[in-house]
Amino acid sequence: MTSRRRFTSEYKLEAANLVVKQQYSVRDAANAVGVGRSTMDRWVKELRAELDGTATHPTPITTDQQKIKALEVRIKRLEMEKEILKKATALLMSDSPSNF
Repeated sequence: MTSRRRFTSEYKLEAANLVVKQQYSVRDAANAVGVGRSTMDRWVKELRAELDGTATHPTPITTDQQKIKALEVRIKRLEMEKEILKKATALLMSDSPSNF
């Protein structure tokens, strides 16, 4: 499996500027910098939104918020496992012969 490439914000900005300022097509700019068209298209949309002032900046997540999110994921997984065990127990009880 190949690892996912990560690009700096400066690299993304320069690549998107090929389309926005230098009038490259999205396809040509993507080929020039070696990324997919959808990736280049996303970078261009983000740059245009930034230039228009319509970009939304997500608020940073605090350590406590990260812990809460991880715990919520864990709770959801445990609840799902509990439901699976309930169903498995019910299935096993219905299939086993009665010893009474």
